[in-house]
Amino acid sequence: MLQTAHALARSSRRRLQRGFTLIELMVVLVIIGVLAALIVPNVLDRADDARSTAARTDITNLMQALKMYRLDNQRYPTAEQGLQALIAKPGSGPVPTNWRPYLEKLPNDPWGRPYQFLSPGVKGEVDVMSFGADGQSGGEGKNADIGSWQ
Repeated sequence: MLQTAHALARSSRRRLQRGFTLIELMVVLVIIGVLAALIVPNVLDRADDARSTAARTDITNLMQALKMYRLDNQRYPTAEQGLQALIAKPGSGPVPTNWRPYLEKLPNDPWGRPYQFLSPGVKGEVDVMSFGADGQSGGEGKNADIGSWQ
């Protein structure tokens, strides 16, 4: 009786040491594939949403700095002076009389391109915008323009 129990324990240990069968591995791979197919598209869409949100935040900050510039100097920077007027005193006219640094540095949009600045603006007194993922005016979804008027 003791030998039989000992033999059963040895055979169950051997079964545990054998590992997984091919069918078990295939089932696990299919489950992982189905989960990846469901999750990956959602994660990729989140990255585009995060970039759009970051662009909106940057544009809001740039507009706040432009409003401070206007309060100090009674006008917005010209199109020629651009957003650069927020970090360095413009040398070309009209030279602001009460200029001070409004930002430490100018951010690029989340796609690595400079923000666009229009003075006078099309949708407001001044417009700050990013052309989105494609870097061109217009577009939809992740390629849509993101601007200070939104």
